[in-house]
Amino acid sequence: MSAARMLTGDRPTGRLHLGHYVGSIANRVKLHQRYESFFIIADLHMLTTRNSREDIEQVSRNAREMVTDILAAGVEPDRATFYLQSAIPEVGDLNTLFQNLVTVPRLERVPSLKEMSRDAGKEEMPYGLLGYPVLQAADILCVKGQVVPVGKDNAAHVEVTREIARRFNHLYGEVFPVPEMIMSETPTLVGTDGAGKMSKSRGNAIALSDDPATVRRKVMGMYTDPNRIRADVPGTVEGNPVFAYLDVFHTDRATVADLKARYRAGRVGDVEVKEELAGALNRFLDPVRKRRARFEGQPGLVDELIVEGTERTRAEVRRTLVEVRRAMGLTSAYTQVRRRAERYRKAAGTPA
Repeated sequence: MSAARMLTGDRPTGRLHLGHYVGSIANRVKLHQRYESFFIIADLHMLTTRNSREDIEQVSRNAREMVTDILAAGVEPDRATFYLQSAIPEVGDLNTLFQNLVTVPRLERVPSLKEMSRDAGKEEMPYGLLGYPVLQAADILCVKGQVVPVGKDNAAHVEVTREIARRFNHLYGEVFPVPEMIMSETPTLVGTDGAGKMSKSRGNAIALSDDPATVRRKVMGMYTDPNRIRADVPGTVEGNPVFAYLDVFHTDRATVADLKARYRAGRVGDVEVKEELAGALNRFLDPVRKRRARFEGQPGLVDELIVEGTERTRAEVRRTLVEVRRAMGLTSAYTQVRRRAERYRKAAGTPA
């Protein structure tokens, strides 16, 4: 490998939002200039919680939207390899081999899995969801990823990858790098309803592709301090989603500090604060919208990027799998059996 490799990506369940941006995409934009970057379209991971025919039929469209969002956010197409997970069956082979290097109790200690199961409305956790971190390890290690940009809720998953890499290397020899995590500066962005993190499934997200009017409408409907019934009532800034967003997206720190001071003193209304936030978000998203329009103006380009990236990645994964099987002794096991069979055929006069 000519440069250290980065592996990152998302499930193709819809358009990406501001929570994705602060949780991982901002890091990707910075890091993809430094690392050889692989971006997974994780449709097999999607199946752990959304596996209806209707969900699967949306994969190609959602994949296209997702890649467009990532490009619009600032990732350059000539410095990124996008690939569709399900189009590389060898990843499943690697997943099967890795399953034997981790225990069920270890996976049950991954905190986000129960949350994912609950959010998906599952009464019991599917086997595939319990093994989500193992498949993620296969994703990262199949291209020998060395760095993984993550948000707080994915850190425990990548720690499983690190353990599997160390375990494999201990048992069979040094094959895999132990990937390093690069944490985002803002691990979680609360949703517009203030009830939890921003999520497509909860309907509390502002999409990277939202137009200015949609952004303003969503901001004006945001949850704030429920105890503040009038503008002259002192309000709480801490835990207030509007101010959390201002801290992340407003570039004028003095303006934000002034709004906080006046809000605490009961000298500014929610409407004025939200108008300031809507303006800040739209200023932030304007360059994203321009880049999106550029890529959408070239029909088929994103599809071509996915196809080229998938073919390139599959070649890489095949090489990794050969190395893994050789290190484990699986290749020599079949070779020995085949040679004995060939000697038998020769002695028996059976055509090869």
